[in-house]
Amino acid sequence: MPNTSALPKEERKAVKRAARKKAAPKAARTYERGSRKQKVKKLARGQSKR
Repeated sequence: MPNTSALPKEERKAVKRAARKKAAPKAARTYERGSRKQKVKKLARGQSKR
């Protein structure tokens, strides 16, 4: 994608959209959505976080 920092907002949006359309499509996921997110351990009831 070209450097768009010097362009006005509307022009920047058009350039970025064109670059997205031209880019090759991403491959399908080989894993479940969200499965690679870091899991948060649940706290015991009534225990304050801080």
